Amino acid sequence: MEFLIEGFQNITPQMVVMWLIGGLLIFLAIKKDFEPALLMPMGFGAILVNLPLSGVLNQTMSGVGEVNGIIEWLFNVGIEASEALPLLLFIGIGAMIDFGPLLSNPKLFLFGAAAQFGIFFTVSMATLLGFPLRDAASIGIIGAADGPTSILVAQIFGSPYFGAIAVAAYSYMALVPIIQPAAIKLVTTKKDRMIRMPYNPRSVSKTVKILFPILVTVIAGLVAPMSVQLIGFLMFGNLIRECGVLERLSDTAQNVLANLVTLLLGITISFSMKADAFVNVQTLMIMGLGLIAFIFDTIGGCLFAKFLNLFCKNKVNPMIGAAGISAFPMAARVVQKMALKEDNQNHLLMHAVGANVSGQIASVLAGGIIMSLVPGMIA
Repeated sequence: MEFLIEGFQNITPQMVVMWLIGGLLIFLAIKKDFEPALLMPMGFGAILVNLPLSGVLNQTMSGVGEVNGIIEWLFNVGIEASEALPLLLFIGIGAMIDFGPLLSNPKLFLFGAAAQFGIFFTVSMATLLGFPLRDAASIGIIGAADGPTSILVAQIFGSPYFGAIAVAAYSYMALVPIIQPAAIKLVTTKKDRMIRMPYNPRSVSKTVKILFPILVTVIAGLVAPMSVQLIGFLMFGNLIRECGVLERLSDTAQNVLANLVTLLLGITISFSMKADAFVNVQTLMIMGLGLIAFIFDTIGGCLFAKFLNLFCKNKVNPMIGAAGISAFPMAARVVQKMALKEDNQNHLLMHAVGANVSGQIASVLAGGIIMSLVPGMIA
């Protein structure tokens, strides 16, 4: 009875807010099917860590002393000490990606680069709003539209806003089908969206597909050394896929490994969603800045495509630029759906997929570049 009374006495309004936030994340996961593999464990974890005297956090046990709860232990081992969980997830993501559409049309690399504009724009905005540079850089990476990259950069910089950044990154990834169409229509005309792009792919040999992840890793290591752990694990996963002799490992990486790490990562992130650190004005500002990052990624990609059209004989549908963000494959699907809505014979999916997988590489490189630009801020 004493424990029950003590538990109720320790409830704070901030804890109740976090219970509601956790419930909202669970609702979005189940009812709206928004990234359920991540939002569900994040939502439930947010409730767990905000229960009074929660046993999943650091606690004192009679006769034993102070011990880490399971979620705190997972966070310390899997994220804080080694960044293992987000890096392992990159292996699974790499094994899922087929770079064939990109390799058959290499100019799509440009759209992956252009669609990272929102990252650097948001870093500038966050700095002007008073965030220290390390936190501004961590917030800007939300625009990578790549949850593991956002988590890794925020953790390496030691940002106290880690929880808000992780929630914003994954929440907006889930909301890509809602955010992107509005941003695309803001900077394109109906005529732009009706541009047709015939798909005449070049054949890509197995040798090229095997060499590609190796060469990308080497080049990334020379251009942005801080990105090696990110791009290296992504490309390692892709090499497992493309080598042709590790089918079982490729299948394991795509399914068992990716699903298990996603589950653990989601609930582990909740350690940084404790009420005292999460419920504040800065969290609202970070959510707003994260939205700006996503919107300006989309706008940057579209405007770059329109700029290229000033010089190209074969016009590019500007929506392909929007597919250059890292949210794979949601961004490509959004572009295809919008193209068919304007013209039911306009099939842009393969172009959009090429730009989308280019965004996977570009977002990781952007994270490495951000870390290289401010090395003195790394925790």
